[in-house]
Order: sequence, then C-alpha cells, then structure tokens
Amino acid sequence: MTSDTDRSLVARYWTGFALWKRIFAALLLGTAAGLLFGEAMLALAWMGELFLRLIRMLVVPLVLSVVVSGLAGLGDPRRLGSIGIRTLLLYLFTTACAVGIGIAVAMLIQPGVGVVLALDAPPPSAEAPGFGRQLLEIVPVNPVDALAKGAMLSVIFLAILVGVGCILAGEEAQPLVKLFDAAAAVFLKLVGLVMELAPFAVFALIAIAVGTDGFAAFLSILKIALCVVIGVSVQLGVVHAGLVRFGARLSPLRFFRNASEAMLMGFSTASSSATLPVVMQVASDRMGIGKPVVSTVLPLGASMSMDGTAMYMAILCLFGLQAFGVALSPAQLLLMAVVTMTVALGTAPIPGSSLFLIAGILASIGIPPEQAALIVAFVLPFDRPLDMIRTVPNVTSDLAVATVVARHEGELDLARFNGEADPVRQP
Repeated sequence: MTSDTDRSLVARYWTGFALWKRIFAALLLGTAAGLLFGEAMLALAWMGELFLRLIRMLVVPLVLSVVVSGLAGLGDPRRLGSIGIRTLLLYLFTTACAVGIGIAVAMLIQPGVGVVLALDAPPPSAEAPGFGRQLLEIVPVNPVDALAKGAMLSVIFLAILVGVGCILAGEEAQPLVKLFDAAAAVFLKLVGLVMELAPFAVFALIAIAVGTDGFAAFLSILKIALCVVIGVSVQLGVVHAGLVRFGARLSPLRFFRNASEAMLMGFSTASSSATLPVVMQVASDRMGIGKPVVSTVLPLGASMSMDGTAMYMAILCLFGLQAFGVALSPAQLLLMAVVTMTVALGTAPIPGSSLFLIAGILASIGIPPEQAALIVAFVLPFDRPLDMIRTVPNVTSDLAVATVVARHEGELDLARFNGEADPVRQP
C-alpha cells in the first residue's frame, strides 16, 4: 500500500511541473554532467537513440492524420463562402511569405554550418533525386507501400487527396473525417506521452554534446534563435503591417496597439488555440470586427494560420541541410517550401507539435529519418522560448486577415478600431 502511495506521489510530483521546466532542468543537469565526465557520457547514447526511434515511429501516421484532419475540417460550408475564400487566400499568402522569409534568413545567417550532431546515423544521400523524379515519386503506385516505407512526399500527397475528397463528398464523408480526427487526436496524445521521456533524452544528448564538443553546440542554438527573432520581426513589421496598411487601408501602429493583449497572451501560452478566446474578444471589442467575420475567420485561423510555425520549420530544415552538408537546387528548395506550407496547415495549435513534423518535410527532399530525428533532439531543449516567440505571428496573422476581410465585407467599426469609441465588453 505504501509502495503504491509512493509511486502516486512521485507521479504527481513529476507531472506537477510543466514539461518545459523539466526539459530545462535536464538541460542544466546534462550540461553539468558533460563538463564533469566528458566523453564518458557517450555511455548514455542509448537513451537519446530510444527517444529518436520513438519520434521516427510516430512521424508517418502523425503527418497523414493531421493533414487529412486539417484539410477536411475546412469543409464546413460556413467556412467556404465569400468570407471563407478570401480568408483562405490571405492565410495562404501570409504562410507563403513566412516560409520564404524563414528560408532567406536561414540562408543568410547559416546556423547549421559547422554543426556536428551527436549519435551515429547513416550519412545523408550525396545527391538528392532530381526534381522531375521527385514529382513522379509524389504519386504512389501502392499507397500502403508508401506508408510502410515512409515515403513522405507520397504520404502528404495521399493526405491532401483524401482531405480534398472528404470536402467534395460532404456529409457522406463524415464517418471518415471523424476517423481521421480521432486518429490525429490519438497520435497527438502519443506525442505527449513520448514527450514525457524528453527530459531523460535531453539530459543524455546535451551531456554527450557538451562532453565531446564543449559549449560549441550552444552557439548554433543562438544562431537559430537569431533567425527566429529576425524572421518574426520581418513577418510582423513587413507582411502583417503591410497587409493592414494596403489591404485594409488602416494604421499598422493602431493595429498592433489593439492586438497587444492577444500578442502577449500568445507569447505567454505558446498556443494559438489557448489564445483564441482572447483573440476573438480583442477582434470584437478593440478592433470593431463584426461577428460574422469573428466567428468564421478566427476559428479557421487558429487551425490553419501558422505563420510562425511555418517559418520555424523552414529555418530548422535549412539548419539541418547545412549541418549535413546537403545543397538543394532552386527547384528542390521550392518543393521544400511547398511541402512546408502544406504540413504547417495541418499542424496542431499546441506547443511543440511542429517539431515532430519536421521529419516529414526533410524526408521529402531526401534526408533520412535518422538525420531528421537528430535535428529534433538537438533543438528540443530550447524549443519552449522559441515556441513562445513564433506563436506571436500566428496570432497577429489571424487578426490582420480578419481586419482585411472585415474591411472588405463592411463588417469593421472604424470608430472602434481607431479608439474613438469605448470598447464594448460582451456579457
């Protein structure tokens, strides 16, 4: 009886701390262990390898289920009317800009150059398949075989077709939609379970990295953080501000002042879905956006407007390519950008979910899952503050698109937006 009570107390004590705090503590302990014991920490390599194998195990079913679920979720007729079409196009535009900015910043700063990732893994292909061959391989001759082999381009293509088919089939496809919704929920729960092992894996991986390379590994993380900060700043100050200025003919400064409460909430929670109630309240009370737009544009944005996530995935993919010495042709870089956009649209709006989808993007350009998993493990200890930063453009994208749509639909109270009328709090 006492033993059961003790186990219960340990479990509650362990889960009573936020995961990011446990990971940060493991980071500190791993750094200290690496400095004290040096290369002897290589004996813990199996802990990191176990975690990496679990990541690889979940990638294919997770990508398939979340992309189908995300696309099929757009089939609600209320979301696909005149407001919905304009909203979808604007969200695709901002996401494309985010991916382009992420690639450009990573190519400029080159955070992956000189990085040596821990653990043994087979070397990446010396030459990625040609662009024409990649296009042909997108269409699987046998979808089941593509799933079994983890042919990620084929998996994503299949997921897109199934999602579009669900939209076209309408009500008859609802049982299948519910199945993929349930599958996405299950695999995201499994991701949560795997993440409970993250502190142990982080301890081992950081101890190995510091024990073999000293503090050199942290310099690359600082470069990644610099890429994220610069990219987010450009996305906010150029893309979103420009969208408000030229798309809605309104003051960007006023927009950001109105949006500040939602931006702070997004930064603190690192979750677009958790911030949605505040975003809807800000849109209605501070910006004067009408209910038809608030109830249509913002819930849609919480599930598919992932500017910061798309940018972050693009930066990490370039980081990995640079670390492994893989150079892409312009056509292959474009293909990677398109795949990144597609995967970002299906990313769950919860902290850390994007990391597990990076392997799918890298697999589409010839990077084996072993290398992709190494990148995830390398960045994982530092993901929480980066996640907080990249959630901010997710939030401002929702509000910027809602403002533009409301302006064109005649659903914007200019006096409220400009602060000439007192905010009205809804009961």
